[in-house]
Amino acid sequence: MLNTPSLKTLGLLIALLITLLATFASIAFGQTPMTFGTVFDALFFYDPAVTEHIIVRSNRLNRAVLAMLVGSSLALSGTLMQAMTRNAMASPTLFGINAGALFFVAVAFTFLSLTSISQFIWFAFLGAAVAGVMVYLLGMQGPGGASPVRIVLAGAAMTALFVAFTQGILILNRESLEGILYWLGGSVAGKSLDTLTPFLPFFVAALVLMALMVRQINLMMLDEDVARSLGQRVMVARLLLGVVIVILAGGSVALAGVIGFIGLIIPHLARGLFGRDHRWVLPGAALLGATLLLAADTLSRFIVPPQEIPVGALTALVGTPFFIYVARKRSPSL
Repeated sequence: MLNTPSLKTLGLLIALLITLLATFASIAFGQTPMTFGTVFDALFFYDPAVTEHIIVRSNRLNRAVLAMLVGSSLALSGTLMQAMTRNAMASPTLFGINAGALFFVAVAFTFLSLTSISQFIWFAFLGAAVAGVMVYLLGMQGPGGASPVRIVLAGAAMTALFVAFTQGILILNRESLEGILYWLGGSVAGKSLDTLTPFLPFFVAALVLMALMVRQINLMMLDEDVARSLGQRVMVARLLLGVVIVILAGGSVALAGVIGFIGLIIPHLARGLFGRDHRWVLPGAALLGATLLLAADTLSRFIVPPQEIPVGALTALVGTPFFIYVARKRSPSL
């Protein structure tokens, strides 16, 4: 762990450098490899007559930016969920948030014939919110209120429920299967930068609200009674953080489909490096999440060339052993 502010600052700078290197790798590596000079010229001295420049501007730059945005959003949402619930296994994937958002997107695509990202985002927000509320209410049932194990079980139940509903839609209307595959597998390919525009205001608002609530987030890592004695309005803080989580996780599903385990893995790595102070953990998680998804997207182009496997499959390959490790710990509490 980095124990001093100077070391933590250095750690963030190194994480930023690694993210930039991963961004360059995402742009440069693929079926058409490119040198640093070619990438630099494509970004700053664009020539529409050069094939490599067209590839960079029309495809690889777009997916690199999308991977950074989605990776950081998933990592931040997972970090906030773990802090809010004091549960080491909390993540948008395991708590049904992503599955709920996917189901509502599938409903919008299949029955309402919507095709615009700006429309899908609202349905993804609604699905993520419904799933989050249901998990919270189910987790509160029983003696003693919410417990880490009870919330995990509620999240697993909601995930299974929404996945089953989504599969039912696809079985009843097989014509929608091809169109919905993008969200099922998870991918940051094939999108233009214009598709990010509807989400950016929500993303910025979520970041601002999160930054203003850093002190409250740190207090939520303590016992609830202790937090109240220190002036924390627990229910208000949970509601506001819930809104931030819905925006980050739901928006990620609308943009790139279901990409699992980033919200589980990265918060643990960020706390291992930067401690439990979220003034350092949150920016660290954002950078590490962006780096992980950039690396996974780059690697997905080389496993079965010339085809690309869904990036969600790679994050699941990394995340499943990590999930087993966390689950085998004596207590899921942070």
